[in-house]
Amino acid sequence: MTGARVAARGWGWRYATRHAWAARGLDLDVAPGERILLAGLSGSGKSTLLHALAGVLGGDDEGEQEGSLAIDGDDPRDVHGRAGLVLQDPDTQAIMHRVGDDVAFGCENLGIPRDETWRRVSSALDLVGLDVSLDRSTSALSGGQKQRLAVAGALAMQPGLLLLDEPTANLDPAGVIEVRDAVARVVEQTGATLIVVEHRADVWRGVIDREVRLGPAADATAADFGGIGFEHREARGPGADAPYSSTPLIDARALTAARVKGKPVAGPVDVTVRSGEVLGITGPNGSGKSTLGRTLAGLLPPARGTVRASDELRGGAAPEPIRWSSTQLLTRIGTVLQSPDHQLLAKTVREEIEVGPRALKLPPEEIARRTDDLLARLRLDHLAAAHPHTLSGGEKRRLTVGAMLATRPRVCVLDEPTFGQDPQTWREMVGIMSSLSDEGIAIVAITHDFELLAALRARELRMGEAP
Repeated sequence: MTGARVAARGWGWRYATRHAWAARGLDLDVAPGERILLAGLSGSGKSTLLHALAGVLGGDDEGEQEGSLAIDGDDPRDVHGRAGLVLQDPDTQAIMHRVGDDVAFGCENLGIPRDETWRRVSSALDLVGLDVSLDRSTSALSGGQKQRLAVAGALAMQPGLLLLDEPTANLDPAGVIEVRDAVARVVEQTGATLIVVEHRADVWRGVIDREVRLGPAADATAADFGGIGFEHREARGPGADAPYSSTPLIDARALTAARVKGKPVAGPVDVTVRSGEVLGITGPNGSGKSTLGRTLAGLLPPARGTVRASDELRGGAAPEPIRWSSTQLLTRIGTVLQSPDHQLLAKTVREEIEVGPRALKLPPEEIARRTDDLLARLRLDHLAAAHPHTLSGGEKRRLTVGAMLATRPRVCVLDEPTFGQDPQTWREMVGIMSSLSDEGIAIVAITHDFELLAALRARELRMGEAP
């Protein structure tokens, strides 16, 4: 394995459904074996560039390209196995049921002989420090283990270029260190060129040689890594004298949560969700935080115990949120899932925000007013006509939050609400959540972002290891 050289000259890409360019006028040189952190505002084209280098952007029917982009002098679309891409969400990357088969998948697609494939599988797992049986179920791995598995799958193809798109975004603090250290070992021992997209620059200090920043117009500037740091995050929390009565809205007793019947992953817990309060659910990957959140939100039935809504919240509906219809949930409990792609339904950003209000049969003028307000607040108004799946990860997250807020629920359950956000949009997201809390709306935030919880003065419910 040898490091690849990357060169871009006036490169740009525009998705077929978009008027604006996702990236444009990019000039970039990355030497073989160099380690680059790619930074910039949400939507500045970072993920688009990584996908282009991996050769997965598609042909002319999916978008328009200008300028040139090359790996060792060749168009990335013509080079198979030279670049390995690891995506943001560890839960969406496992392809096969067993660990060994998953790591071998890429090699098999490249036609690598069987004996060589399995030699590479063992070597790649050793490099990332994933010491589990080859027969281990990929679904049984923790978040940090799944991300190391994804890195191993890329390495087994022996790419000269390793591309990581926010590989630590959804990991607990221990998982972040695991993945970072695994990547550091890999590039040290293999000499592969590394390009990593990450908003948390401090995580990669000591691993990265320099930072390349994509500006709002996707023009690249470079500086020594130590010379650029993200500004300190500051955000206001709810005032000490909040203009609401902190009344119980949801009460859970001896609650055990499970996604699959008979296989509990969280609890038992006693917890009350109160109006105007921010409840932060924290804990390591695999401890059942998301499952608990979906159970409180009425999307999963309790495995054991009870979840009951107050008379004020249910407003004549059944006491248990799991018995509510989808329309009843819309104005009572709104949910944003961890992966934005699992929640996008419409053909445009505007239509996505309109889904809930239309289901409530609101007057057209009210739908338009709410939609315009949310598009502006979330800085998505310039993308109103874009297809949701062409947005960046951070933009998709803001869109799913907007779609939830459009129906004005009394309780908001947000799974990793600051996922994919740059410092500016992070502050804006915290400001929105703070305003909701000030209005008496209850917020349940499932997160590893302790700065978020501090900014919102949240009450913490920490989950332990899965039972």
